[in-house]
Amino acid sequence: MRSGLYPGLVTHARFKPRRHVLRYRIFMLLADLDEVETLSRRLRVFGFDRAAPLSLQTRDHGDGSPAPLKSQVERHLAAAGLGHGGPIQVLCMPRVFGGVFNPLTVYFCHGPDGRLSAILYEVNNTFGERHSYLIPAPEAACADLVEQGADKAFFVSPFMDMDLRYAFRIQPPGEAVSVGVEVSDGEGPVLSAAFAGRRRPLTDRALAGAVLSHPWMILGVMAAIHWEALKIWLKGERLRPRPPRPKAPVTVAWPKPVS
Repeated sequence: MRSGLYPGLVTHARFKPRRHVLRYRIFMLLADLDEVETLSRRLRVFGFDRAAPLSLQTRDHGDGSPAPLKSQVERHLAAAGLGHGGPIQVLCMPRVFGGVFNPLTVYFCHGPDGRLSAILYEVNNTFGERHSYLIPAPEAACADLVEQGADKAFFVSPFMDMDLRYAFRIQPPGEAVSVGVEVSDGEGPVLSAAFAGRRRPLTDRALAGAVLSHPWMILGVMAAIHWEALKIWLKGERLRPRPPRPKAPVTVAWPKPVS
């Protein structure tokens, strides 16, 4: 199956105006949306849209409705004129005993020929808001590294300005996966965050082992985010006002022409 489990390491480094670094181990689920119902029937530890120790819930993603998640994503792809009809794989943290918060969920979107056509980056902030960036894959998307960029359009952290740009460096899922995001202003990098993990098969034993070896995930990512925010605030970082969220749920970021 294309789905898999990826235990790995998150690194997060803020460079200015005050340096702040953190590292912690998590595990992420790669769920092929054509396989999730089969996985839910086959596994006892994992459930799709049902209660289970680990679960993937449609309402945690997309527009929050019960509409099939693949249909939601394909609607955005079609509206942008991008290839669709092939597999869509979602890289995210699953619900752990009912609790979850995904700062970033990554959708690998493929056309009918199986080629990666686009990546959708779904961002949640701690104010209960969600926005996505849809970026076409480059022609050389079969390579091990996909590089993309987008101007920031959605308020995420109260310690970050809005006039910023994201640079994404992605190793699509295989035996390993990595997602890197560099945030820059007009003077250079402000923040760098990355996840890197190695693939394990989706079995009850592997899933149970992941929970036991990452006990803090039971407490929740949201608690960790607020703890780190408190430490940043204690360092003297000022809070930024929160602007209205974008009217459209998805920003399509076309590659900038090479000058």
